[in-house]
Amino acid sequence: MQGYSKSTELHMVNFFHSLSEKDRRRYAAIEAEKLGHGGMAYIATLFRCDADTIAAGQADMELLPADPAEGRVRKKGGPEKS
Repeated sequence: MQGYSKSTELHMVNFFHSLSEKDRRRYAAIEAEKLGHGGMAYIATLFRCDADTIAAGQADMELLPADPAEGRVRKKGGPEKS
C-alpha cells in the first residue's frame, strides 16, 4: 500500500477536522477502502482515530442512501452553566 504525499495528508487532516463526527467516520472509511490492505491502519494513524471509528464509518456507509440519523448532528460541548 502506498500512502499519500505530505501535502495531501495535510489537506486531508484539515478537511477531516472540519467535518461533523458522523462525516469524519464516513470520510475515514472511504479513504481506508480506497487504499485497500493496510488502509485502515494508515488512515487511523493519519487522522489519529481508532480503527473502531473507521469500522463504524464502514457500517454507516452500508446504510446509505437510507440514513436513519439524517439531519442529526451532535454539537460540540454542552449547555452553558448558569
